[in-house]
Amino acid sequence: MYLSHDLNNALQATHNWISDLMWRLRWHDRERVYEALTATLHALRDSLDGDEAVYIGAQLPALLRGFYYEGWHPSRRAIAGNRNSFLDRIHYGVHRDPAVDPEEVARSVIAQLADRLSAAEIEEAKAATPRVLHYLWPASDRRLPP
Repeated sequence: MYLSHDLNNALQATHNWISDLMWRLRWHDRERVYEALTATLHALRDSLDGDEAVYIGAQLPALLRGFYYEGWHPSRRAIAGNRNSFLDRIHYGVHRDPAVDPEEVARSVIAQLADRLSAAEIEEAKAATPRVLHYLWPASDRRLPP
């Protein structure tokens, strides 16, 4: 019974992330949204040091965290040397669909993550990402009280 409750909560939390991203991207295809979400999370994860990747992973719901770590090899870090290599990774994850703007996807996923973090956590997560990706993070001043 308890496992069923935990599993239902994990499924619902992941469903909420996908629904939120569908809304942000104005897409209607859940599978395509899932592919874009996991491609972005994998690109982000693989551009971070191990401890930083774990920190970001800890911010995700349990089921989504499993997808985030799927195929991860901490010793094989693919640092985003430039924005294009990061965005290409996302575009590859959505089968190079010409209708998909990988930068819009990256900004939307990162904004979604940021919406679930405090201002201090956003700054910590942003600082953990390579400098060439900082422009993808929302401005932290939007999170500060008036």
